[in-house]
Amino acid sequence: MQRIPTGMIDHLNPPTGMMADNVVGFARALRAAGLPVGPGAVIDALQALQLIDVGCRADVYATLQSIFVKRHEHVLIFAQAFELFFRAAEEWQHMLDSIPLPDHAKKKPPPASRRVQEALAQASQAIDKAEEQQELRLSVSDHEVLQKKDFAQMSAAEIAEVTRAIAKMRLPQAELRTRRQAPDRHGRRLDLRRTLRASLRAGGEIVDIRKLGPLDKPSPIVALLDISGSMSEYTRLFLHFLHAITDDRKRVSTFLFGTRLTNVTRALRARDPDDALQSCTAAVEDWAGGTRISASLHAFNKLWSRRVLGQGAIVLLISDGLERDADGQLAFEIDRLHRSCRRLIWLNPLLRYAGFEAKAQGIKMMLPHVDEFRPVHNLTSMHALVEALSAPPPPHHRTLIRSAA
Repeated sequence: MQRIPTGMIDHLNPPTGMMADNVVGFARALRAAGLPVGPGAVIDALQALQLIDVGCRADVYATLQSIFVKRHEHVLIFAQAFELFFRAAEEWQHMLDSIPLPDHAKKKPPPASRRVQEALAQASQAIDKAEEQQELRLSVSDHEVLQKKDFAQMSAAEIAEVTRAIAKMRLPQAELRTRRQAPDRHGRRLDLRRTLRASLRAGGEIVDIRKLGPLDKPSPIVALLDISGSMSEYTRLFLHFLHAITDDRKRVSTFLFGTRLTNVTRALRARDPDDALQSCTAAVEDWAGGTRISASLHAFNKLWSRRVLGQGAIVLLISDGLERDADGQLAFEIDRLHRSCRRLIWLNPLLRYAGFEAKAQGIKMMLPHVDEFRPVHNLTSMHALVEALSAPPPPHHRTLIRSAA
């Protein structure tokens, strides 16, 4: 195994030398990529590197990994960042071409590799002050344009910006009154058990009346996302949105359908959004294929309806409604779904057009059985959806909400 010359080791040994600069820069890149790396970890890494032979790349890799990686899902991100960062360092170039990484780092680049590359690019570039001020002056107007721009018309950079904006979305807890009772100081019902226990602590001489009140819980959300070819330009961003609200409130169930139904609820619970979307892609066999809404709704009503539609669930049906085999069965299945949930919201990207009319046979069959019909094609419509989910439910009647842009 190749070694760094002794003179270079002596140069890197002092914590204020080139080794310290590399470790600090590497820590900043990891923090930008999403790893929780603080100043204490940097100090620990510098001290640990004094105890090993920095000429052995495998030892350096293992040492930094043991200090900077605290969660299993960060292992692959660290491996990708280590390879990219130290490959650019001139002092390490001759080692990286000849010394292999550990076996678990030779695998296919992780789903977050693009995010790692962006983080390293940000850490290695110094922005001129004049250019930074110009960027700040343009950011407000650019932000307004991005809010109303159609997802299908965005560039790769704009999609990346929208993805970051979606990840910051939080769904306020819209509470639903249940029949269960919970301890409540201002409740109207006597809690006899807790009252007797409290009096026994005082020997039965003092009776402190304990009361019960109704328990409020957030409504479960069930999302049915169309991943057919006609929805391919919107599917990934919708998955980012569902991952954001799934991370915020755990009572979210997500199903993908094209020609068949796939439950990806567990995959979307991963902390890292790239890992979550990668797991969803691996679990689905009919990505960007045909559309069989009727068969998919039938599978959901038969296998999953009783499991996930309890306690006043809200269903989000995200589809353009372009059914492959529109027949009477579709109307039956959508009506059954509507009767099983508390609120059925249909999110259709086609509603962004001002002249939209329900001419397709599938849309005509589904529209009478939904509570709300909303567009979902840009950030503005997503924010409107979050507000609608957080607000009390409207009166029970069908609502058609047109796009504002």
